[in-house]
Amino acid sequence: MNNIMVFGGGSHPQLTHDICKIMSLSPGKTLTTRFSDGETRVIIEDSARGKDVFIIQPTCAPVNDTFMELFIMADAFKRASARTITAVMPYFGYARQDKKVKPREPITARMVCDFLKATGVNRIMAIDIHAEQIQGFFDGPFDHLYAGPIFANALSYVEKTPDDYVIVSPDASGTKRAENLAKHLNCDFAIITKNRPSPNAVTPGKLIGNVKGKKCIILDDMLDTCGTICQAADMLIDAGGVSSMACCTHPVLSGNGAKKIGESQSIEKILVLDTIPISPQKLNQLNNKAEILSCADLIAQSIKLHTRGESVSSLFSEWRV
Repeated sequence: MNNIMVFGGGSHPQLTHDICKIMSLSPGKTLTTRFSDGETRVIIEDSARGKDVFIIQPTCAPVNDTFMELFIMADAFKRASARTITAVMPYFGYARQDKKVKPREPITARMVCDFLKATGVNRIMAIDIHAEQIQGFFDGPFDHLYAGPIFANALSYVEKTPDDYVIVSPDASGTKRAENLAKHLNCDFAIITKNRPSPNAVTPGKLIGNVKGKKCIILDDMLDTCGTICQAADMLIDAGGVSSMACCTHPVLSGNGAKKIGESQSIEKILVLDTIPISPQKLNQLNNKAEILSCADLIAQSIKLHTRGESVSSLFSEWRV
């Protein structure tokens, strides 16, 4: 542990503090300023020579600024002779741009990984990336951490009466995620298909599975504009569901997403991780429906295992992915 240094970017200082507290470390000191034209300037105030450096930086809004700060910090540590540099990105921005759908369209997630490698990053840690193939975009180790066990622990009460509940994936791509949680809690799962005519635009599809008379738990990797979750909850109630709640890893909550959740008549509660900080304004718009679960212990344990040369996947030995 003497060789580890943990530094936080500007996107989520509280998460950095929580991780360091669990690890009994003091966060490394940095000074971040901006020129009048908006350029970011980062100075590392602690010596990192020969150290294993971990940069905690969810690349959330403002996404371009948080990514640029991460690139600059990595370059600074590379030039400061850090032994290794790990980018800990609880939320991996640009993950939805993982493939070409139309001609002349970029694969931006790949480009971001190339930038990280070029600035000196040796390893990436991320939680529930939107597209798992992104692990192959980075030329180096990529530790994909899963939020499933955190949600399973928070929903352990389901195991007492599993026949009363059903885990629901709001789209086909999340089927495996929902199936894994359902198996862990010993309950049924269902799927809702959807159509996406354009980015951030969703139209409802079909419900596959039985939800009649059951308490529905919608499981997804992110809450962005919240249209998918709200439409899915309405569909489940219309199909005979007794109630609905949502478990989503990343509370992006862009636009009026938080307000949609707060005003939804179908969604009673949401469970989210603190991979992204939620502003007081958005918390207020959520109308006391949000319960925030910490991902700090998951990240701290992953860092400890890595530095001891042990398998990070051992954290998920009981979690089939």
